[in-house]
Amino acid sequence: MIEWVSLGNGARPVPQPAPTRLVWAGAFGGALVLVALVNALVGPDRPSLALTALSLLAAFLGLGARFSAAPGTAVLCWLFLNAFGVPPEGTLTWAGSRDTFWLACLLTAALVGTVLARLRHARAAYRRLGTVAGGAPEAPGDA
Repeated sequence: MIEWVSLGNGARPVPQPAPTRLVWAGAFGGALVLVALVNALVGPDRPSLALTALSLLAAFLGLGARFSAAPGTAVLCWLFLNAFGVPPEGTLTWAGSRDTFWLACLLTAALVGTVLARLRHARAAYRRLGTVAGGAPEAPGDA
């Protein structure tokens, strides 16, 4: 017999992602600080170091974000990298293959962070729902 159980009552099995505006605010502030820090410590002639730092920031922000926040996060990080991480500072430029690669790296990092968070939350929710439904879930190979 099938027993219907409402999952809306009580604790949510999967946490809600952060609002997109909050993720973008974190991308704006974090990119500003990271690019300024890299420029102060190393200098603006090392955009690969700034790209690495911004990719890690995008992945970190993706851990709590929705998939729809990833493109905006990537663009905000790219804007700071392009405007302040590459000479001449303060001007936006477009160098076709370089900037396309940078945008792809930042977008991939944000999406990887989001996918990792979704997998972690889904696994935790599966374990919680498995224990509520009548015992611990079986490990693969147990039969």
